[in-house]
Amino acid sequence: MSGKWFHICVAAATAGVLAGSAVAAERLDIGKREYEANCVVCHGAKGKGDGPFVEFLSVKPTDLTVLTKNNSGLFPVNRVLESIDGRTLVKGHGTRDMPIWGDIYDVQAQPQFDDYGYNAKLFVWARLLALVDYLNRLQVK
Repeated sequence: MSGKWFHICVAAATAGVLAGSAVAAERLDIGKREYEANCVVCHGAKGKGDGPFVEFLSVKPTDLTVLTKNNSGLFPVNRVLESIDGRTLVKGHGTRDMPIWGDIYDVQAQPQFDDYGYNAKLFVWARLLALVDYLNRLQVK
């Protein structure tokens, strides 16, 4: 095989691997998956607060793309985290007695079997932090 064809084959193989990696990375974007599973119906696919359930809500969902802009250019990590997990009262998320996402994640984190070491709190925090990271990536520039 000539040097030219070798380089073309390597370039093609690299492009294929990179394309496969992009697909795998998309599949492994836990924050995006969490957002699409739990937030899209109210906040919309782009986070603008225009999800399909808006017409049924008494309070318009927050535009999640301007959180940084509305906070002097800094993404409000702690405020967002507290809003999602239930420590901060958000009318659409339920009362403090029943913080909707924190409780749901806690229930989903319960192990199926108790015969191995498992830390449910780490499972919950990983999902919450992945979602917060995704919301940070939705911010308008």
